[in-house]
Amino acid sequence: MQYRKFGRLDFNVSALGFGCMRLPIIGGDEGNVDEDLTIKMIRYAIDNGVNYVDTAYGYHRGKSEIVVGKALKDGYRERTMLATKLPVWHVSAREDMDRLLNEQLKKLDTDHIDFYLLHSLHKDTWDKVYNLGVLDWIESIIKRGLIRHIGFSFHDDLDTFKRIVDSYDWDFCQIQYNYLDIEHQAGMAGLKYASNKGLGVVVMEPLRGGKLANPPDRVREVFDSFPIKRSPVAWALLWLWNQPEVSTVLSGMSAFEQVKENIEIADKSGINILTEEELSLIERVREAYLGFKAIDCNECGYCMPCPNGVDIPKNFHLYNEGVRYNDFNGPRWHYRNEMQESERASSCIKCGTCEPQCPQHLPIRELLDKVKAAFENA
Repeated sequence: MQYRKFGRLDFNVSALGFGCMRLPIIGGDEGNVDEDLTIKMIRYAIDNGVNYVDTAYGYHRGKSEIVVGKALKDGYRERTMLATKLPVWHVSAREDMDRLLNEQLKKLDTDHIDFYLLHSLHKDTWDKVYNLGVLDWIESIIKRGLIRHIGFSFHDDLDTFKRIVDSYDWDFCQIQYNYLDIEHQAGMAGLKYASNKGLGVVVMEPLRGGKLANPPDRVREVFDSFPIKRSPVAWALLWLWNQPEVSTVLSGMSAFEQVKENIEIADKSGINILTEEELSLIERVREAYLGFKAIDCNECGYCMPCPNGVDIPKNFHLYNEGVRYNDFNGPRWHYRNEMQESERASSCIKCGTCEPQCPQHLPIRELLDKVKAAFENA
């Protein structure tokens, strides 16, 4: 295993961290974790050098922390750093912070947490917990020895990220980052900003929820054209580890084979080991992903507002996401759970008001039928 500096802390972290959000499950039930297999996977990872295990209060409907606690028995707790997160959406008062942390310590069967994060901060949740006195609370639990290091995980824009970084003397942060998300959320600029401030930076979603592990044919052809042969997973992980600002990369592994594969890749990782030609390949892969749109919509909004309330650009964006990554599961979930019924493609009444306004001269009514078929007939 290769090890890397963790910001300004006196701690060398394994290049690969074990993320416990996508543990193996039984019967397709997210709350029914395969405990025996999970324990075997986590202990194998630690035996092979992984020293950072990350979970959270809500993962696997609250079961992840319990299983992680079991996996870290028999001497494994002393061999790794344990990270978990305060679910800020459950916090309405300072007493909630104490209650939730105490519950987590009990579930994990430990007397302290090495790396504690405020979970999934964005502008609104940060403002809420800040006003509730979360920074004073952090100071108190550090003094009591209940946590060792404090950080936050993040999902919002770069300006919000910088504001949060600058608001406290954080030890570390956790961001979504991969070779497609260099300008998304905190992005590469946020990575460098936090690192320059001395924070350790933990990377989540290195494979964009697994999408980068199984690229569509047009992307695979770019990889295949290169003389050096690696798996898409290896390319994605090595690109991250090539950057000195990255402290550790979390992989949400759900099969024992994934643990073995990722450890083997991590063993070959290093800072600035990729050549200019290899980095250029990743640029071409990025272009192959992002340059492809099944529906040539620029999301300019000229077609809006729809008289019947349909969010035309959003429908087309979700459809393009499904085609781009050859995976409609995530976009379909957003379509069904985060869009109002009136905003969905099925609410189109074929009035045609939108089409003369489209600079791309798209047959919007016909394309909305394609979106409906993809998201509602499946």
